[in-house]
Amino acid sequence: MQFDPTLILIAVVLVAFVIFQFRSSRKKAKAAAERQKQIVPGVEIMTNYGLFGTITELDDENNFAFIEISPGNVIKIHKSTILKAADDTVEPETVEELESEGGGETTIVVPEQSSSTVKEPQFGERVEPASTPETGAAKKLED
Repeated sequence: MQFDPTLILIAVVLVAFVIFQFRSSRKKAKAAAERQKQIVPGVEIMTNYGLFGTITELDDENNFAFIEISPGNVIKIHKSTILKAADDTVEPETVEELESEGGGETTIVVPEQSSSTVKEPQFGERVEPASTPETGAAKKLED
């Protein structure tokens, strides 16, 4: 039997792949555990479907969370639908770091609207399917 370096290379790549998979799953589990520590009554949260609210009560036995979405409106959801604690505050160190990186003022450039007005076709009015590059609007067909 001859020495085959390709077989050794495949084995090394396979072992590296398995190691990286384990590291990735450990990081995800650690992050999930950290998020679960933050889920306590009184914390504002965001659910998987984009609903924001404040946790009023947790029922660990039945896996429910009671969330106040507006004053006086409390809903009951499954705890697994809680995505994360919605923390909108910015720490002062982060702001100072951004300013030290040369972030000062931010200028937002808004594109100007074209001066030509584009008229929408009236109900039932026929238009050509291809739009013209000058106006971006469809041409009207003459009947």
